[in-house]
Amino acid sequence: MKTYKSLFALLFTALIFTAHPAYAQSAPPTFEFTGSGYGHGVGMSQIGGKARAVSGESASAILNYYYKDVQIVPFVDTHTIRVNIAHSAKSISFITHTPSSQIDIFEGDIAFETGSSPVATFSTKKRVTLSTITQSILVAGIARGKTLTLRWSGENALITMTRGTASTKYKYGYITIKMAKGSMEVTNTLALRDEYLYGISEVPSSWPSAMMEAQVIASRSYALSRLSNIRSVCDCQVFSHISDQNFVGYAKESEPRFGQLWRAAVDRTIIDTQTSLVVLSEGKPAQTYFFSSSGGATQTTRDAWGGFSAYTQSVSDSASVDVTLNPRFAKWRASATQELVAKAFILPDVVKLEILSRNEAGAVTSIAGTSSGGVTKQIRGDTFRSRVKIPSPWFNF
Repeated sequence: MKTYKSLFALLFTALIFTAHPAYAQSAPPTFEFTGSGYGHGVGMSQIGGKARAVSGESASAILNYYYKDVQIVPFVDTHTIRVNIAHSAKSISFITHTPSSQIDIFEGDIAFETGSSPVATFSTKKRVTLSTITQSILVAGIARGKTLTLRWSGENALITMTRGTASTKYKYGYITIKMAKGSMEVTNTLALRDEYLYGISEVPSSWPSAMMEAQVIASRSYALSRLSNIRSVCDCQVFSHISDQNFVGYAKESEPRFGQLWRAAVDRTIIDTQTSLVVLSEGKPAQTYFFSSSGGATQTTRDAWGGFSAYTQSVSDSASVDVTLNPRFAKWRASATQELVAKAFILPDVVKLEILSRNEAGAVTSIAGTSSGGVTKQIRGDTFRSRVKIPSPWFNF
């Protein structure tokens, strides 16, 4: 009799575990994380570079520490760069408040080509609104085709672009508006060596001059490395946000008190009318990645994204985990919603997370997520960091 009872108990237990697999549980509404650093951790640490500048290191010394086996030398940079300043826009407007200035609108992508007559002209304080309808761009209610060029003129003229509630001022170059799949791609084309760099907002303009110069050189090198083609998705070579570099137009150099210090840092890295200081690897501008702070050491492109670049090696970055030098991100806490985490793994839900590997810098290189249905998928640590919007790949949960 005892034997039959034991067999019955075993069968009953087996049925229970068959009907309710280990992962068949309620998905938590949020996941909690702790960690250090901010950003992907590849290349130059801005917090680390600032600490080195404070200790007396030059811009070249900072760059040579974070990028290995490179040369910081004069390089021809007389190029223009095409920057996407509004992606997939449906409606956008422009105005100039500069006295005695005007905005001219031309048909086509004509840059500064002479001989063309504007199809419309707007004087000071007259707003031009552009919107999409079918496959045309409307200007003041008139269809004008698939591509327009905007130029603005007048002494120290500025043009203000407004999209929704956000407005940005631009001083240099020209603006192109191009139809793409029912929306507009808006780009600002301007001189790479100085005009573009005057608008790069990646470090505070009050930081030590050596670190600002290092940032200028790294930003110039990165931009030069991206010139090979115009991407159809944005009609650009670079975006104006952190997927490339944070370009804010005239706002950077016009900052009260400190804006001119940033502009001066840019000018100090220009050697002559043809060349400026650039980070070169094997004779070509290096794709000089940079970020805010790490978890104590930088990581390589192979660790973060799978590709190899010889000049991104793991180096110590102790300033990033010093609370006095990096008060916001030396230590952090963050949370991510169930929706974000599930979307990161392309799963219906996630009930379990598991860190599979870390690199020598301590960053997560591989993480797995398991759904309530028992399906497990794994992705790179930096991909996870980016998708769930936590500060860095140096994390625990």
